[in-house]
Amino acid sequence: MTGEAEGHRGPRPTLSTVAEVAGTSVPTVSKVLRGGTDVSPATRMRVLDAVRAVGYSRRASAALAAPQQTAHRPGMVDLVVNHVEGSWANRVLTGVERVASEADVDVVITLARDGSDWVSRLLRRPSSGAVVVLVDPTSSQFQALAAAHIPVVLVDPMTKPAVEVPSVGVANWDGGRLAAEHLVSLGHRRMGLIAGGRTHVYSRARVDGFRSAVESAEVADAAIHVGYANWDRGLAERETRSMLEHHQDITAVFACSDIMALGVYDALASAGRSIPGDVSVVGFDDVPEAEWARPTLTTIRQPSADMGGAAMRMLLGLVAAGPGAAGAVPRVEMSTELVVRDSTAAPAA
Repeated sequence: MTGEAEGHRGPRPTLSTVAEVAGTSVPTVSKVLRGGTDVSPATRMRVLDAVRAVGYSRRASAALAAPQQTAHRPGMVDLVVNHVEGSWANRVLTGVERVASEADVDVVITLARDGSDWVSRLLRRPSSGAVVVLVDPTSSQFQALAAAHIPVVLVDPMTKPAVEVPSVGVANWDGGRLAAEHLVSLGHRRMGLIAGGRTHVYSRARVDGFRSAVESAEVADAAIHVGYANWDRGLAERETRSMLEHHQDITAVFACSDIMALGVYDALASAGRSIPGDVSVVGFDDVPEAEWARPTLTTIRQPSADMGGAAMRMLLGLVAAGPGAAGAVPRVEMSTELVVRDSTAAPAA
């Protein structure tokens, strides 16, 4: 045996150590850690469990590194996203690309569709790190990336990460609070709320912030009706239509994204209700569509491009520090801002 498992002092764990613990061969271990696809899921999981158990990490190899890449100056990084449609994702990409360009670093876009093995694609190329947007890596994926010395920075993870990892986000709770305070200040008491995913942490934070602000206002006759549309315009239209049928006294709706707010617009148009004469609408994000809408959409602005840029700067710092660098796991949370446009007004008498 050429190495010892975690918890024992001894030589640095090697591929042989991992292979022995996993009950497989050294070539198979190497194939898993290099992103090979011709390995069964069960074997891959055994190898990754063994990697974690023995504390193995693959040191940088000249054979894997790009010619221009050094320990402190990456040649290429990945931007991992679950979609490229929509202006929000494009704004994040703009921020990432701007900082990467200033650092003379190439960016590769990697799509992480449901069921896709995006981690193996990273392992097969000389990626120095990854900015991961709206994607939740599993614990085994984190293990594989850590073993290959590929640092990761998350942007707005949908759920709490399986391990402590650097991240960038916005003050979602405060954003929900700002939306509620604006509507309450205008005199609205019966309100609808179109949330995103039920389990998404940033959707829940926006909902909680909205509820908290209404409760803090101590308005005796206030009511909030919540529907879930999973960030989809069509679903938001259907949820809003159902909400208005059951609660005809609603005078304002807060949607947890601008795209869902457009679905609220669609529902109100089909119901023959005007904005903001009959119902006021507030969105979240401040994507270009908010200004294109008619009437223009009051929304909560989050600095999407700045988030992408901050994540890339954080990633470049991790790459420069090198594997095993000590220090607290960084978290950047950017502020949100209320942008008042034409879609909100005092409720009709």
